[in-house]
Amino acid sequence: MFKIYAVSDSIGETAELVAKATASQFQGKVEYERVPYLRSFKDIDDFIEDIDEPQRCMVISTIITVDLRKYMVDRCVAKNLHIMNVLGPCINMAAQITGLEPANMPGLIWGIDSTYDKKIEAMEFAMQYDDSKDHSGIKNADVVLIGLSRTSKTPISMYLANKGIKVLNIPLVPEIPVPEELFEIDRKKIIGLTIDPINLMDIRKNRLHKIGKASIFFKGIQYANAERILNELDYSEKIMKRLRCQVIDVTNRAIEDTALLVMEYTGYIKAK
Repeated sequence: MFKIYAVSDSIGETAELVAKATASQFQGKVEYERVPYLRSFKDIDDFIEDIDEPQRCMVISTIITVDLRKYMVDRCVAKNLHIMNVLGPCINMAAQITGLEPANMPGLIWGIDSTYDKKIEAMEFAMQYDDSKDHSGIKNADVVLIGLSRTSKTPISMYLANKGIKVLNIPLVPEIPVPEELFEIDRKKIIGLTIDPINLMDIRKNRLHKIGKASIFFKGIQYANAERILNELDYSEKIMKRLRCQVIDVTNRAIEDTALLVMEYTGYIKAK
């Protein structure tokens, strides 16, 4: 299937809208993918190198930063990858007509209400990087939450997103290695979530009852088994000690209370 990449040095919503409108004209035969926050030459190199079949792809770009925009074009041309920058020509034409100098700053389109926009961007970020779907956002996250399944990572992420804080959360599973990127960022950004084993077992049993045992994502794993839970907690404790991150016990703690602690530990509000 032919694929359109919507790339940006901001959240990429404009590029995605253009890509989506383009793909819709081909009735399911063209797909699209948003690639946000390409803010360095390395980001662009990583993106380009991950494309295996350039002849079956194209790039729609809304990169504003001039040197990054030019570098993206040069890399695409070198790889025989078709690219269209939908903002560059419009900005250049407006500059020529008006005689004004463009700011060339990513994200200004959303600056009408910066507080509202920050919340929307943070919410999109939280959804995109929920449950370790994509590790590439680690370096752009304001906060990284790590913890076992059912330690409230997602609701805490969304609560913080409503405060304009970009949160990425990563489930800790003994069978899945943690991303190496975790060890490359400021550990003050990382918050570990832990919980009482009995409390966690009750939560997981209730979860299994609601969704059905066959639906749980790790087949063959006794999700609510006491021994399994103790092993998971031991594993998560070792990871958190290795990261030397702040740890919060979420046992019987409200989402709002945990979120406030996260903001205190990461410097978004002053500790009482």
